[in-house]
Amino acid sequence: MGTGRSPGPDQEQGRDRAQDDQAQDDQDWCADWDRVFGVPDVPDVSDVPDRGPDDTGRVPSPGHSGPPSGSRSGPDGSGGGPHSDPHPGPAPGPGDSPGPDSEVPFVDFAEGLDDDPVRPPDREPATEGTGAGGHDAVEDALALVGRRPAAPDGSPPAAAAPQPSRTGGTSSSGYRAVSWPEARRLAARTGRETARRTGTAGDRVHRASLENSLGLVLAEELPALCDLPSFDTSAMDGWAVAGPGPWTVDGDAPVLAGSADPPQLPDGTAVRIATGARIPPETTAVIRSEHALLDLTRQLLSADRAVAPGQDIRPRAQECRTGELLLPAGALVTPAVLGLAAAAGYDALAVVARPTVEVLVLGDELLDKGLPREGLIRDALGPMTGPWLRALGAEVVATRRIGDDESALHRAVTSSTADLLVTTGGTAAGPVDHVHPVLRKAGAELLVDGVAVRPGHPMLLAGLPEGQGPRCVVGLPGNPLAAVSALLTLAAPLLRGLAGLPEPVPYTAPVRDEVTGHPRDTRLVPVVDHGEVLVPLRYSGPAMLRGIAAADGLAVVPPGGARPGDELEVLDLPLGR
Repeated sequence: MGTGRSPGPDQEQGRDRAQDDQAQDDQDWCADWDRVFGVPDVPDVSDVPDRGPDDTGRVPSPGHSGPPSGSRSGPDGSGGGPHSDPHPGPAPGPGDSPGPDSEVPFVDFAEGLDDDPVRPPDREPATEGTGAGGHDAVEDALALVGRRPAAPDGSPPAAAAPQPSRTGGTSSSGYRAVSWPEARRLAARTGRETARRTGTAGDRVHRASLENSLGLVLAEELPALCDLPSFDTSAMDGWAVAGPGPWTVDGDAPVLAGSADPPQLPDGTAVRIATGARIPPETTAVIRSEHALLDLTRQLLSADRAVAPGQDIRPRAQECRTGELLLPAGALVTPAVLGLAAAAGYDALAVVARPTVEVLVLGDELLDKGLPREGLIRDALGPMTGPWLRALGAEVVATRRIGDDESALHRAVTSSTADLLVTTGGTAAGPVDHVHPVLRKAGAELLVDGVAVRPGHPMLLAGLPEGQGPRCVVGLPGNPLAAVSALLTLAAPLLRGLAGLPEPVPYTAPVRDEVTGHPRDTRLVPVVDHGEVLVPLRYSGPAMLRGIAAADGLAVVPPGGARPGDELEVLDLPLGR
C-alpha cells in the first residue's frame, strides 16, 4: 500500500542506477541493431530514403509523422537513429562488421513491426503513440532484442515476458485479429461445415479407378470382397512335404504361383514349391530351401531342424474374410490402401472429389516474365500458389491474373464456381486493395479478418452466400513468405475439412538456436530439420522466399520467442525436401 512519502536517499540512488542501466541498455541495443543491419548486402538505412508504396517517398505511420526521409528511428522512437545517441559507445572498427562467412545473429527487426504500416481509412484510428512507428512499434523492436523500455517513473524495465496473442482485438494497423491457433481451428471447422452443408454424398462423391484415387478420401466403407488369401499358399520358396520325414522327392514339375489345383501330395513325399503357390492337398508343412538337406543319390529330403505342422503356410482368410471391414469411410487413399483394395478385389473406389480451387493473382505491378523494370516486379505468387494448393490436395481449375480493378475482381469472385477462391495481395487497406470492398459487396461473411501471426497477419477467410460464387475465399497477403504463412494457416486446414481429411498429428522438435519472437503474436520461421534439432534460417522477412525455399518446414514460435532447446511445433511443407 502506498503511503505518499517522498523517496529517501537510497531510493533516489537506486533510481539513478536504474536510469544509468537503461542508458547502457539503449546503447547496447543500438550496437545490436548495427551488428545485424551491418551485414554485407544490407545497406545502411540512414543512407537510403524510406519509400512508400508508390516508390516516391515515405508513407508516415498512423498517428505519427515519423522522422524525415533518410533518417532512422532509434529505440526511443525519435528521429535520431543509433548514431544520434548522446552517449555513443566506441566507434565500430573494421573488424566489427561480420564478414560474408561469419554467423549473423538470428534477429529480424522488421518482423516486430506491422507488415503494412498504413492504417485503413475506414477503421478507427489507433490511439496516439501506439500506432505503427509509435510506442508499440518501439516496444516490438526492443522486445526482439530482449530489451524493454524504462517505465515513465524511471524505474528499471520490467523483464520481457511472452504476452498472449490478441484474440478478437485490433492490431496496430487496424486489423481485427484472432490468434494463430484459433484461426487454424476456424478454417478447419469451416471446411467441415461447408462440406456437410453442400452434401459430400452428392455431386462431390464419385467412383474413380484405383490409379485415380490416390490422395482422395473414401466416401464409403471398404469391406473385403474375398478372403485374403483366397486359398492356402506357401509363404516361402522351398519344399512342400506330407507326413513325417525323411521324404521321397517327387520328380514332377514344381508347384508355381498361379498353378491351379495342384495334385494331392502322398504321405512321405516332397515337391518343390514357390512363394505364393497354392498348397497341394494333404501338405503338412513347407521347408524353406535353406533348411532342406537333399540326398541326390537316394532322392531323399530331410530338414536340418524340427518341422512343425503348418509352418510357412499362409492359411486361407488369414488376413480377412469376405465382408470384413478393411477401412472406414473417411480414410485417406494411400499407395498401401490401393494395394489392399486391389488384393481385396476392387477395381474402383467411391471417393470424395478433391476440392476445386481457383487462384486470382492481383496487381498491376506484376510481370510474368523477364527481369523487373521501371517499378514492375516479377510475380512470385502466381507460379507458387497453384502447385502448393495441389500439394495440399486441391484441384486447381484455373489461375487468372486480375489487375487492380475492383469491378473485374467483383466479377471474378461472383462468377467463380470453385469450392475455394484464393486471392493473392489486396487484403490490406491501400488505395488499390479491393478484396475487402469486393467481399462486402458480394455479401460475404468475414470469418477471419487478420491473424496474430508474423508474417502474414492481413490474411482473411470469408464465406459467400449460396449461389453467389465460391463457397469460401482465402485472401493471401501480397508478400511471398506472408502468403505461404496464410496458405498453411488458413488454406491447408480448410482444404482438409472440405476433403474430409483428419487434422494431422502435430509434431515438435527442439530448436538449436535462440529465435526472437514478437511480443504478442506467433511467428512462423523457416527451419531446416537436422535430425535431432531445428536450425532457423536467416531469410525470413515477409517479402523473402530464400529461406522457405531451403526449408524443411516452418517452426511455430510462440509470443516472446524461443530459447535453445525449446520444443517448437513444426508445420511440414508440401513437397518438402
